[in-house]
Amino acid sequence: MTCHSNKVTFLSPRAQSRGVLLIFSLLFSLSSFASVILIPMDAESQENHLKAYGITYWVLSKQQKVQWLLNYRGGSFMMPDGEAIRKECQIRGVSFEVLSDGQAEQILDEISSPSQNQDAVILEKAPKIAVYSPKENQPWDDAVTMVLTYAEIPYITVYDEEVLGDKLALYDWLHLHHEDFTGQYGRFYGAYRAAPWYIEGKEQAEALAQRLGYSKVSDEKLAVAQKIRNYVIGGGFMFAMCSATDSFDIALAAENVDICEPMFDGDPSDANYQGKLDYSNTFAFTNFILERNPLRYEFSSIDMTNKRGNVPKESDYFSLMEFSAKWDPVPTMLTQNHTSLVKGFMGQTTAFTRSEVKPTVMVLGENKINGEARYIHGIKGKGFFTFYGGHDPEDYQHRVGDPKTELELHPTSPGYRLILNNVLFPAARKKKQKT
Repeated sequence: MTCHSNKVTFLSPRAQSRGVLLIFSLLFSLSSFASVILIPMDAESQENHLKAYGITYWVLSKQQKVQWLLNYRGGSFMMPDGEAIRKECQIRGVSFEVLSDGQAEQILDEISSPSQNQDAVILEKAPKIAVYSPKENQPWDDAVTMVLTYAEIPYITVYDEEVLGDKLALYDWLHLHHEDFTGQYGRFYGAYRAAPWYIEGKEQAEALAQRLGYSKVSDEKLAVAQKIRNYVIGGGFMFAMCSATDSFDIALAAENVDICEPMFDGDPSDANYQGKLDYSNTFAFTNFILERNPLRYEFSSIDMTNKRGNVPKESDYFSLMEFSAKWDPVPTMLTQNHTSLVKGFMGQTTAFTRSEVKPTVMVLGENKINGEARYIHGIKGKGFFTFYGGHDPEDYQHRVGDPKTELELHPTSPGYRLILNNVLFPAARKKKQKT
């Protein structure tokens, strides 16, 4: 029925039918023009892998969902189309493709095929990120803060006061800066004990411990490590690099055991402290031997730095393990990359002795020839932890006082991508367990 002036006209059945067909035709045409944005993450198509994670985080922060296409073109991202997202990609130099809904459905159908080791994981919410780091440290002192800043992903810095004040519950993801949780000041005593920065740092750490009610820095750092442990057990996501990995586990194993020599805490260490370690308290490592000589820049046998005589720089790579995307989505997310071989890089803790990694912990990246685990992941209570050896993925042997890495020169860095995989990991929708 149509209304025209004051007259009422009834359409014939044939005309009504044509009208219905026209409406369906218009709807079909509109749907065929509906589109999504694909951010490819393969080596050939993406100009800035690192900022692509920032775009994904930004879209999540606008309460929009993103699909992470595991093992599809390097772990690409699919998101709703919109002029604002297109402009943001252009501003940040991120490569993107506009696909019709039909093209997107075809990709998702291909991914869902049992013959493909691929899957689509829904990312729902931008995680709140905290970086555990001394307030006076500059962002470029640490690879994670550097890449978060470059990717334009916001974070809050926390330290001992906030941790001991139970503020970690405010955050979904926690990164541990290159900290020494054992109270031995990074084991820098042998080379730097007369350096002004070492003396000042020791004085500041002692003053902070006193202010927080602890007579020793080692006791205060143990309390911090235990709070972080409880945060993970309660459901938090924790990521650590370099010396924050092994020193964290060593501190937990040495609860109620004095492993510090007099130059660190003013009194002798416990006799036979090695035999008093409790490996059941640790996250990742077991049966390690502590370094007793305070002049050596090393914590324990966990680290592989001094066992790498047969690993020349030009052939120093580690390989990422392959997992089933449909059955093991967590390790698959954490190993998304545009290459399966990643350049090695040194640190105070460069890599982990493979035989000292607990059997319950997954090795995500390894140098098999040298018996090294470079990148590991595990579950603790309701939460997750990831340990990544080395200091800076694009600075092979970073030394005290070296200039910061300019990530503008490394926008496609595979080593830095592994860090950002962990940043997005808490955003994933939890799948129901298969029964």
